[in-house]
Amino acid sequence: MTGRGTGTVLLLAAGVLLAGWGPALAQGKEGPPAGDAPGVTETAPLLAVGSAAPGFRLTDATGAPYSYGGKGRKKPLLIAFFSVFCEPCRARLPVLQRMQEKYGGRGLEVAAVSLDGEVLKTTVAGFAQQEGYTFRVLIDQVSGERLFSVADAYRVTKIPTIYLMNRAGKVAFAGPGRINEESLETAVRAALR
Repeated sequence: MTGRGTGTVLLLAAGVLLAGWGPALAQGKEGPPAGDAPGVTETAPLLAVGSAAPGFRLTDATGAPYSYGGKGRKKPLLIAFFSVFCEPCRARLPVLQRMQEKYGGRGLEVAAVSLDGEVLKTTVAGFAQQEGYTFRVLIDQVSGERLFSVADAYRVTKIPTIYLMNRAGKVAFAGPGRINEESLETAVRAALR
């Protein structure tokens, strides 16, 4: 099998695994025990508030490149990790849209990182368009040593998980599952100051 064929098989396997484990992850339940499948790890704490947010480069659902981090970073970033197969995720994404509408013009960048993989990119793009989301929808990459390169760097073990980074690239807010929208908005306002 060629390297490209192997990558396609891995992406398809990741999609199948996520579809099967997505509901358990969304409800905060653990999937199969660590070691039973590549990329499955034990639950780890989220990145702490005040810690440096890992930089990353991904493409969005339309294929356009996006990068976070590096020199000259000036805008706060609100990101959510999700799957289109996760009902709690679908219920939380409108919060991102409201933040986009309210604070996007004031310097806040808003993005959602899909864990559905490259093979489901058109499904993810169709979902975002159908819902009328105007924030960036990014597709996480499968890497050789990690199942999802960005989600693993951000210690995402449950979906949805939301992070807010301030202008200095530090974590200003981190929360899995159902978050309090008022608390998130307070953090966004503080990050924009």
